[in-house]
Amino acid sequence: MRAGNPKERGAALLSVLLLVAVMAVIAAVMLDRLNLAARLAGNGQAMTQARLYATSAETLAMARIKAMVDTSQDRTVDRTGLLGREFPLPLSRGTVMARVDDAGNCFNLNSLVEADAQGTLRLRLAGLNQMRALMAGLAIPQAEAAIISDSIADWIDTDNNPAPNGAEDETYQGSTVPHRTAARLIGDVSEIRAVRGMTPQFYERLRPWVCALPAADLSPINVNTLRPDQALLLSMLGPQALPVDRARAILAARPALGWANAQDALRGVAGSGEGGALPLGQLKVRSRWFLLTQTVTVDSAMVEEQALIDVGNNPPMVAFRTWGDRFNR
Repeated sequence: MRAGNPKERGAALLSVLLLVAVMAVIAAVMLDRLNLAARLAGNGQAMTQARLYATSAETLAMARIKAMVDTSQDRTVDRTGLLGREFPLPLSRGTVMARVDDAGNCFNLNSLVEADAQGTLRLRLAGLNQMRALMAGLAIPQAEAAIISDSIADWIDTDNNPAPNGAEDETYQGSTVPHRTAARLIGDVSEIRAVRGMTPQFYERLRPWVCALPAADLSPINVNTLRPDQALLLSMLGPQALPVDRARAILAARPALGWANAQDALRGVAGSGEGGALPLGQLKVRSRWFLLTQTVTVDSAMVEEQALIDVGNNPPMVAFRTWGDRFNR
């Protein structure tokens, strides 16, 4: 038998080597894809577990909040130190750090308007003045504060007539990214980043002090749970009658069992009587809204959640929840 051509044998060997190389590349890609799929599946499972833990943490937190508010039927007092601090929750896997705050102790952006008998949202001067007093206390210039506060009110109200320093649809439709006002109550504080006059610097300064409660009510400040470092929220109700330093001193001297009514808290403050400058009807001694902020970590997955809890219902319930760091929204 005649031996094959050496060139043909070399070509065959080269083809086999090329085929092996291609198969090796395909195997490496498939192995990488398999590892990626396994990691994605693991991350997805961890994320699902974290969200389930967040739901469980809500239940535990609501039980603690209910125990606090049920201690006294006529006032809400934080006797166990539940509010304003982080604490771990006992879960079998991962870590959960939670914090509960009185969600009424803030400026309610939706208090800038009030609803008439027909449900039309119109500007509320009391809310506007309180927001401007808050912004003055945060060192936001008066001119910029007037533009921002009027623009937020215009963002919420039903009509399309701009306030003296505000903005309605016509202003926003001419912007780089055209949009319209919401013409409804604000659902999340981050909405105000879109209003006229708001800057990242002003938003960062305002964010810890404002909230968006699901009602167009004046901010329900609870003098029994308000911390001394939040004295500006008390002072904004009547800056002339109650400067920040005086408000801070009042909160620092709060009785261990709290006050029975707002009149007791502000006794001796000028303008706190009937017909005075301070709206005593707005001040509360019992809380309805609480904010649960929690960070859940399971393996490499981390979930951040905020839940607004309404204790006006029995049992308490979550009014709404959001995901992600609220200060970065």
